[in-house]
Amino acid sequence: MTLKPQQIDWVILAGGQGSRMGGMDKGLVELNGKPLIEYVIEALQPQTSSITINANRSHDIYQQYAPVIADSFTEFPGPLGGIHAGLSHLGENQQGENQWVGFVPCDSPNIPSNLAQLFCDAWHEEADILVAHDGEFYQPVFTLFHRRVVDKLHAFLARGERKIILFYDECNTIKVDFSNAKDTFINLNTPEQLKTFSQR
Repeated sequence: MTLKPQQIDWVILAGGQGSRMGGMDKGLVELNGKPLIEYVIEALQPQTSSITINANRSHDIYQQYAPVIADSFTEFPGPLGGIHAGLSHLGENQQGENQWVGFVPCDSPNIPSNLAQLFCDAWHEEADILVAHDGEFYQPVFTLFHRRVVDKLHAFLARGERKIILFYDECNTIKVDFSNAKDTFINLNTPEQLKTFSQR
């Protein structure tokens, strides 16, 4: 068995509070005159026919790009809140379709054209989760989740847990080697980072 890029639905995580960006909605912050979300969508579109945006505000704007879903857990539980929303929504609406859901952040303009293929190359049929690793650290918002873990994730969040690394320990998690593609993980969290990157 193999996993093919077209068998993955993708969710862009834009549900954060943007606290380090002065509370701005990071997906809509502009880099060289274009919202960050557009860079991500342009990178993903050739790799999939299914893109959804997880957002907790600015729904009217994000809906111009793709269907939008909000966290079902309140109080901003971090990336896992968006991952839970994506798994729940796609599970309800696409029974029998793709079993794998990929997640990327809204503020990473360097997503490569072979992102999905890199995950597919590392795939194993017994995996629950595949997560990018840059050679030194996990990059936990670049990840693939099998839809079967949604109940386990719901229980994890319901008991107040929030750390994504702890959830990996509860699942069969496979590390995906991105050590030759570290620029993938450049993300623009602050106005200073945005300015520096735009000058490159």
